[in-house]
Amino acid sequence: MPAFVDEAQIHVKGGDGGAGAVSFRREAHVDRGGPDGGDGGRGGDVWLMAATNQSSLLGFRDHPHRRAGDGGHGGGKRKHGANGKDMEVSVPVGTRVMDEAGVLLADLLAEGDRWMAAPGGRGGRGNASFLTNRRRAPNFAEQGEQGHEQWYDVELALVADVALVGFPNAGKSTLISRVSAAKPKIADYPFTTLEPHLGVVRAPGGGDFTVADIPGLVEGAAEGRGLGHRFLRHVTRARVLLVLVTSDPAVGTGVDDQERILLDELRRYRPELLDRPRIVIRSKSDLDVPEPVAGEPGNGGPSGPVRLAVSAVTGVGVDRLVGVVATMVDEERRVTQAPTGRQAVVIHRPLPEGFTVDRRDDGTFEVVGRTVERVVSLNDVTGDEAADYVQGRLRRLGVDRALVRAGARDGDVVHIGALSFVWYRDQPDFVGESATRRTRR
Repeated sequence: MPAFVDEAQIHVKGGDGGAGAVSFRREAHVDRGGPDGGDGGRGGDVWLMAATNQSSLLGFRDHPHRRAGDGGHGGGKRKHGANGKDMEVSVPVGTRVMDEAGVLLADLLAEGDRWMAAPGGRGGRGNASFLTNRRRAPNFAEQGEQGHEQWYDVELALVADVALVGFPNAGKSTLISRVSAAKPKIADYPFTTLEPHLGVVRAPGGGDFTVADIPGLVEGAAEGRGLGHRFLRHVTRARVLLVLVTSDPAVGTGVDDQERILLDELRRYRPELLDRPRIVIRSKSDLDVPEPVAGEPGNGGPSGPVRLAVSAVTGVGVDRLVGVVATMVDEERRVTQAPTGRQAVVIHRPLPEGFTVDRRDDGTFEVVGRTVERVVSLNDVTGDEAADYVQGRLRRLGVDRALVRAGARDGDVVHIGALSFVWYRDQPDFVGESATRRTRR
C-alpha cells in the first residue's frame, strides 16, 4: 500500500435538520391552550481543515465518505431539537478542492484554514411558529431540510520553499538525502522516486527551509508523458527552483539539452514558473571532466539563473549550495509574505439567489431555485393547511407572476424540486376549515 496519495475523491454530506413538532398545550383548567410544537435542530456542517499532522490523502482512498450529525426533532412545550454535531475533516496543508467540473473551490495553504464543504440542513419549524390571528390552531409543521451532499475532487500540491526538478537519475534523491534527514529510495534506474519527498534543511547561518524532491520529468511531461503533470503541480508552490542537470550517461541526454527540455516543460505547464528564482545545478560533479563553472552566484532572477556544480556523494559544493539557497529563500519570503502573515486561501463561491422558470420539452414548467425548492421540501403538502401555506409562500415569492410571464396557463403541470402539481392562477390562499377549501388543484 503506498504511503503517499496526492489525488482522491471525497463525498460529504451535511446533517439533516430535525422536524418541527405538531403539538398543542394540554393542561388542566386551560381550555384551547394553543399550539406549542417546538422547532427541529439544524444539521451539522462538514468542514475541511488544513492540518500539519496529515501528509497525504491516503485516508480518503478507501473511505471517502464523511457525514455530519443530524439535528434532533422538536417536541411539545416548545422544546427545540438539539443541533447536529459539526464534522471537521483534516486534510494536508496545500490541499485543493475542485467540483466535478474541475472548478477550483478552495485552496488550503496554511495550518488551520477551514472551508465549509457541506452545510447542514435547516431545522423545521414547529406548529407554534405558524400561529397568526387568522390561523389560530395550525395543524402542520415543517420537515427538516436535508443537508447538502456532493462529491469533490481533492489534490495535494506540496508546500515547500524549494523544489528539485530534473530528469530521472539526475541525483535529486541523493542530494536531498545529503542536505536533510529525508530518506528517499535511491537506485540507478529511471523513476526510482515515484512520490514526492519533503526534507527540512538547516542553513549554517541559522534558519531552515523545506525542499521537495519531485519525481523525474521527461520530455512531454506537460502533456502527461512519463509521470506527467500529476507531479508538476508540486512545483507550483515553491519559491525557488533547483534545476538539476548531469553528464551521467545513465540520463541519456546532454547537459544543455536537459536544461532546455526541463525549462520548456515548466513553461508549457505554467509559464509563470520561469519567473521564479532558480539555480541550475550540475550534479554528480565527481563524474565530470574538470571544467570552469559557467556564471557566478547571483540572485537567480531576471539577470539569469545561479549556476553551481556539486557532488552529493563527496560533498563538494553542497555547503555553498545550501548557503545560496537559504539566502534566496529568505529574500523571497520577505517579498512574497502577505501583510497579515497569511496568504489568501479560500475561494468563496456564493450560491445563486432567486429562481428561474424553464419550459420542458413536454410542455410542463420547472421552477429552479434554492429558495422556492426549500419551501416545498420543508413542508408536507399532503395536508390541506400545509399545502395552502406553501401556495401562499410561493405566490409571495413571485412564482405565480414568473409562471405567467413564462406562458403558463390554468391546468399546466409545474415541477418544483420533487413536487409536481397542477397550477391555477386564481387559486386563493386557504384560511378557514378544510371543508371550505377549493378542490380544484
